[in-house]
Amino acid sequence: MQILKVTCYINVVCDSILRQVKKDSAETEPAWKGAGQKPGIQIWRIKKFKVAHEQKDDYGKFYNGDSYIILNTYKKPEGDELLYDVHFWIGQNSTQDEYGTAAYKTVELDTLLDDKPVQHREVQNHESSLFKSYFEHITLLEGGCDSGFRHVKPEEYEIRLFHVSKQGRKVFVKEVPAYKSKLNSGDVFIIDNGLEIYQWNGATCNKDEKFKAVQYTQQLKSDRSGKPKVKALDEATTPKDHRIYELLKDGDAPKDEGESEDDSDSFNPTLLR
Repeated sequence: MQILKVTCYINVVCDSILRQVKKDSAETEPAWKGAGQKPGIQIWRIKKFKVAHEQKDDYGKFYNGDSYIILNTYKKPEGDELLYDVHFWIGQNSTQDEYGTAAYKTVELDTLLDDKPVQHREVQNHESSLFKSYFEHITLLEGGCDSGFRHVKPEEYEIRLFHVSKQGRKVFVKEVPAYKSKLNSGDVFIIDNGLEIYQWNGATCNKDEKFKAVQYTQQLKSDRSGKPKVKALDEATTPKDHRIYELLKDGDAPKDEGESEDDSDSFNPTLLR
């Protein structure tokens, strides 16, 4: 019996030492400076297997080739204790090494915060309601960490098409293949050609979709130092020979990964750029 007690004591001591070693290691990660110190959302992206802070202007924008860590710090109404939910989000084209790094670093952040956070794994297009509640709107973008830009040269820019659609109480924005066949009368679409941006309002789209599209196009313009020209178009009054139809490709658009024949024009929550 005495030997059993000693063994249990040794195990407790060893666990305590190991936990402290892990926490000491977590404290050396520069990206965790200030993490979880006050209520709010903090987001990091995995870039070349390292953790990097996301700019607040980019919160809610997710590239499908990357993995992210999202920390929500909050207090209960009746208390002062800081509580946490930490999520790692996996883009559908993120590599195993990248999302493995995100998972490992999520555990490291959990250790830094004394194992208080509740951990959540989020997969693109299957995000939890809690995750989606953090953002007023979410935009999903093609590519990875090297796809972002602030300076646009027209001759170098590849046309992008964004689908703006209301689901429940929220409006979501998703980048889709830049084909004419992706347009539909029930939603709003944004044709982004770098220094010229068009908002195409489907004939039966709703006011919430229009409003979000205006916000989105203005954010794009702001991101590019106000240089782009933005124009809104209504499907019913836009001539068939308008420039936007020249910018978009003909033929059938390739389907998103995991997209079925019946839902080629539907999508799940995504974010902004």
